Parts: sequence; C-alpha cells; structure tokens
Amino acid sequence: MAGMVNNQDMLALKSYITASDANQYSGLHKDTIMIDVTHSNLVQRHIELRFDLHETVEALKHKIHRKTGTPPDYQKLYIKSGGVVIGEIGSDESKMLGFYSIQSGMEVHCVDLNPHSASANGGYEDVSKVQKYKMSDEDYDKKKGTLRDWAKHQKAADPKFSLQKHAKEHQALVEANRIYKTTGQAPPGFSFVNGKLTADKKEEENTPPPGADSVEGITVGLRCEVQPGERRGVVMYVGEIEEIAGGGHWVGVKFDEPVGLTGGTVKGKQIFDAGGDRMGGFIRGKNVKVGDFPERDIFDELDDSDEDEL
Repeated sequence: MAGMVNNQDMLALKSYITASDANQYSGLHKDTIMIDVTHSNLVQRHIELRFDLHETVEALKHKIHRKTGTPPDYQKLYIKSGGVVIGEIGSDESKMLGFYSIQSGMEVHCVDLNPHSASANGGYEDVSKVQKYKMSDEDYDKKKGTLRDWAKHQKAADPKFSLQKHAKEHQALVEANRIYKTTGQAPPGFSFVNGKLTADKKEEENTPPPGADSVEGITVGLRCEVQPGERRGVVMYVGEIEEIAGGGHWVGVKFDEPVGLTGGTVKGKQIFDAGGDRMGGFIRGKNVKVGDFPERDIFDELDDSDEDEL
C-alpha cells in the first residue's frame, strides 16, 4: 500500500544511519577530501568542506577567509584528528594539501593572530552586542499604516473599539468559519450577509462603566491574580483613568513576568512604574482577585506538572 513503511525500508534507514565511518567517504574521488574547519574565535563549525589534494595552502586560506573573515596573513593553521592536534600547516602557501597527508574526516583549525580581530570576544556571533533600533512612542505615533494608526482610525469610528475586543471577535469568526466548513451550518450568533459569514449584531446595552464598588477590597500593595491567564503581580493603582476611553474604575497591576500590555503608561502618561515594557496592565476589578498569591517558582510548577501530566 502506498505510504506504508516496511521492514526493508527501516533496515535500509538503520544501515544508513549506523554506517561505518570507514565507509563514509568511500564514494569520493581519491584526490578529494572532506574536512571540517574550525576557528579560534568562533563557535560555528564548518562541516565537511570539500577540497582537492592538489589545491594549495593559499587556496585553503582564501576559503577560510571567506568562511570566517580572517585574512590569510593572520591565519595559523593546525591539523586535528579526533580533536587532537597532529600537525601544523607551514607558511609555504604554494604547497599542496596532499603534502600534509590530510584525510577526510580530519579538521583544520584556524587560530586568528590578529589582536584586533572583529571576530574576537563574540564579535561575529554574540547578538547581544548588536545595537538594536528602538523607536520612541512619539515617533511611532507619527507613522502611518501601523497597527496603532489603524486602531486610532477604528476608535474614531467606534468609541468602544479596542484591539482586545477586535482580536476576540476575529478569533470567534475564525472558529465560526471552521464550524461552517465542517458542518455546513452557521453556528449560533452568526449568519450570512451578502454571502459572507458575519457575527450577528447585538443590541448595545446602556450599562454604566464599572464604579468604585467594582474594585472594593482592592488596595495598592496587595498581591493579586489576574484573569485571563492566572497572571500574578502586585496592585499599583486603583481608580479612574481619564486617558482610557469608557471611563470607570481600573486596577493597575505590576506583573511578576512580562505578560502585560504596557509599562504602566496610558497614552504617554505614567500612571505607575511597572519596571519595564509589558510588565504592567490596567484591568477591570472583576478580573482581579487579591489575596495570597506569591510569585511563582518555576521549579515548583515543574513538580506540579509532573503530577498532573502522564
């Protein structure tokens, strides 16, 4: 049957994977070798580069230059086998590789002699040393065609619009389309408008924004757990925030982990210091529970998960 894997296939795969190293290069021409190239300043290892035994040391050095960035004049080359240095490639660049009896599976290790080499101390590989571009909120606000710009226009057309609400509605629509494709029926709350599956419009309720009673018992300094996601943190602010449309009372939380949507600011105004981007959030009181919610220990969580997962 097509697609079936028989024992013959598995045996062939096992034979390929466990093939003897002695036969690994048996298909190469007698003058061709495959060697690894390593570098004193780099973690990266160049695996099984192909060379001809008639190539010169000069050609080898130029290839290493292209791979590592170290010019030929600053290269000191050693031959290794099994991780042990067994020889040194001399300064005569006219000699051929065959002169040094290099064989497939060996390694040529390049020591960079340049004291000012750009590759030193992780210069080529340590991405933490790369200066990253960071745009200020002011500059981002001025840009057109961004998510924030789009949300601003949506907000102008619908004062109750929010990205969270939009994401929730979009997720519901995707799920509704999936159900329709599976069952051929529009799920409850959805119908076809001009041939397109659309969420039914709900009559807007004239309910007032959450008042002081919605945050009763929640005070600054208390530990808390926020839904959704059981995110933990500490209460940093309780009250109204005029910069947030919709009014009502909010709870400002500084999270233990970067699981929030803000750093404690709203439209450029600092309400509280969350200690970093995505470390804070403003949540309605109904989604905040105060009490004994200490910061989680990742090792405790791993122990718990072992008991609950087979």
